[in-house]
Amino acid sequence: MKTLGMQALILRWRAQQLFKSEEGATAVEYGLLVALIAAVIVVIVGTLGGQVNTAFTSISSQL
Repeated sequence: MKTLGMQALILRWRAQQLFKSEEGATAVEYGLLVALIAAVIVVIVGTLGGQVNTAFTSISSQL
């Protein structure tokens, strides 16, 4: 049977291991990176979309 002191040490060790884990932080970083890339794509498509549409319309009207 474990003593109260031993149980406290085990609990402390498990808590330290939990806070040392960086898997959650890595997942959040990848999520932020994906969101940033998606936002950049949306801005580029929004900016260039109208210009590309105008160019295609001009080309098709000349044909």
